[in-house]
Amino acid sequence: MRLPLTAWTSIAHRASGVFLFAGMAVLIWALDASLASPESFVALQECLSSPFAKLVMWAVTAGLIYHSVAGVKHLIMDMGIGETMEGGTRGAQLVLVASAVLILLAGVWIW
Repeated sequence: MRLPLTAWTSIAHRASGVFLFAGMAVLIWALDASLASPESFVALQECLSSPFAKLVMWAVTAGLIYHSVAGVKHLIMDMGIGETMEGGTRGAQLVLVASAVLILLAGVWIW
């Protein structure tokens, strides 16, 4: 059985939500470290300048971008726009393209 594009984007939306839940631990840790003391803020800056930390932050940002764009599509569909199969497919395509562009821009910004 081959799933349509709309199903894959919906599954990815749910998976990105789970990923964001886990990624929030990293973001909360970074916030705590940045506010603890001036020394811990400097240590966090050094930690976040490593390629691995940038990759982790980019992954969390990518999950947030995809989840947000797909969420907006779901809100638009809740208003009755794009509820047909053709509209759903077009919306899924727009989600993928918009997410890809925004994720690449976020990568440029982080790196």
